[in-house]
Amino acid sequence: MNFHKPSMPLALAACICCTPALAQVTIEPDGQWRHLFAFGASVASGNSDATSVNLSTDSVRATDIDKWMITGRALYASSEGETTGDRIGLGTQYNRDVSARWFVFGSADALRDEPANLSSRLSVAAGPGYHLWQRDTDFWDVSVGLSYTQDRFFDTTEIDGRQRSSYGRAELLLAEESSHQLTDTTAFNQKLRVLPNLRDTGAYRAEFESNLTVAINTTLSLTAGLAYRYNSDPGAGFERSDTLFVTGVSVRLD
Repeated sequence: MNFHKPSMPLALAACICCTPALAQVTIEPDGQWRHLFAFGASVASGNSDATSVNLSTDSVRATDIDKWMITGRALYASSEGETTGDRIGLGTQYNRDVSARWFVFGSADALRDEPANLSSRLSVAAGPGYHLWQRDTDFWDVSVGLSYTQDRFFDTTEIDGRQRSSYGRAELLLAEESSHQLTDTTAFNQKLRVLPNLRDTGAYRAEFESNLTVAINTTLSLTAGLAYRYNSDPGAGFERSDTLFVTGVSVRLD
């Protein structure tokens, strides 16, 4: 039995600019909303005291010519009484085919990440994309576009040679995404985005996400996801890169 066999006509494969997904929501071109919820947690006490909780939600509505996706992510982690992770992200994207190969997209994202000194990061993007290939369960898409991002910081920090409490800039968006049905119950997907800063030449951001899903039944799945985020100018005193590995259980509501 194939638990992850979404129909992939035209633009249904493309979700370039969304935030990381911990599992794959079912995609069917019938105009109905479908949802997926994922949860993971760990608690340690004794010689070490650590807690980690992550939540995610994905909702999608698709037809033969377009797709609308909404995502939400939340992560909290602490170690020895100190907060090491406190991140909330929301995103939405709309894709529409203009031919069998070409599509256009528009997206909006919001992020709050306290350890990274981000009180808020608001981004909007739009542009064209191209289906390199698409089959019943597999696809590979590439896209290019323009994005505008506005950052606000908890503490004033040096960005682009100046002390700032906020920083707005236009960015170029270069992206690719693919999904692969490895077996009837196992699926893998990955996504890469590179965003060169058009205001500060040489500065850029990059985001890579990958996810492996193993179905327990038609509703429950085990998930493992890896996310890597890089910022060439995050502000004085902050790391340029963040890596996150998450495992958990997802529930699909079709």
